[in-house]
Amino acid sequence: MITTVVYAVVALAAIGAAAALILYFVAQKFKVYEDPRIDLVTDKLPGANCGGCGFAGCRALAEAVVKSESLEGKFCPVGGDGVMKQVAEVMGLKAEESDPMIAVVRCNGGKCNNVSKVEYDGLKDCSFANMNFSGEGGCANGCLGFGNCVSACKFDALEIDETTRLPKVNQDKCVACGACVKACPRKIIELRKKGKNNRRVFVSCMNTEKGAEAKKNCTSACIGCGKCAKACPFEAITVTNNLAYIDFNKCKSCRKCVAECPTGAIHAVNFPEKQAKSETNEGSIS
Repeated sequence: MITTVVYAVVALAAIGAAAALILYFVAQKFKVYEDPRIDLVTDKLPGANCGGCGFAGCRALAEAVVKSESLEGKFCPVGGDGVMKQVAEVMGLKAEESDPMIAVVRCNGGKCNNVSKVEYDGLKDCSFANMNFSGEGGCANGCLGFGNCVSACKFDALEIDETTRLPKVNQDKCVACGACVKACPRKIIELRKKGKNNRRVFVSCMNTEKGAEAKKNCTSACIGCGKCAKACPFEAITVTNNLAYIDFNKCKSCRKCVAECPTGAIHAVNFPEKQAKSETNEGSIS
C-alpha cells in the first residue's frame, strides 16, 4: 500500500516537473519583449483614456510613441503641450507646440430660432431620432437636443441649455477630446482652435438648404448669400452647398464677416462689445 502511494507521488511529481519544463520553454519561445519606456511614457499621460488622441487609450498612445520613436501625428488633447513635453523628454525627442483646440456647437436653432412644427414622441436619443425625422422645427441639419454629446463627454464640459435646448460647451472644462464630435449624428460639433485670448469666429449653422427654405426652418440659418466671403480680407471664408465656412487657420478674427451676415449665423465668441460710433465721437469731443 505504501509502495503504491510512493509511486503515485513520484509519478505526479514527475508529471508536474515535465509540465513546468514544457511551460518554461513555451514561455521562452513566445516571450514578447516590452520596451520599459512604454511604462514611463504611460506614467506621464493623464490616464483619461478618452480616445481623443486617436488611440484606444493612454497606454496605446504610449506604445505607438515608443514603437515609432516619433511624436509626429501623436498628441494628447487632455494633457496638452505640457504633457507632450514630458513625453518628449522620456523619448529624447523634441515636442512641437500646437494650438489648443475646443469644441464649438455649429447650430443656433434650438427653441429660440427654430420654431417647432411637430412634436417628437419617440426615443430620446439623437442617433435614433436622426434616422426617423428631420427635427421638430424641420431643419434636417440642426441639433436634435437629446444630449448624446453630453453623455459622451467624460469631463463634464457639456450641458443642454434649458432655454434653447442646445448643447453648451464649458470652455474651462473642454479638453478637445472629440468624444462629442463622434457622438453627434449630424456632425454639428466641431473642434476648432481656441484662438488668441480664447476668442474665435465661426458659422453657427450646418443647414445646406437654399436661402428661403433655410429661413423657413430657422431664422438664424446661413442662407449662403456670400456677403461674408466678399467681406473677408484674408480669404478665410468659402461658401459650398449654400453654407458658409470659416477656415480657422486663415481667420484673423477681424469680425468683418459678423457685421455682414444678415441672419446672425456667424458668432464671435469672447470679444469685447464694440462701442457705437456716436458714443466714441461724443467721448472724443468732450
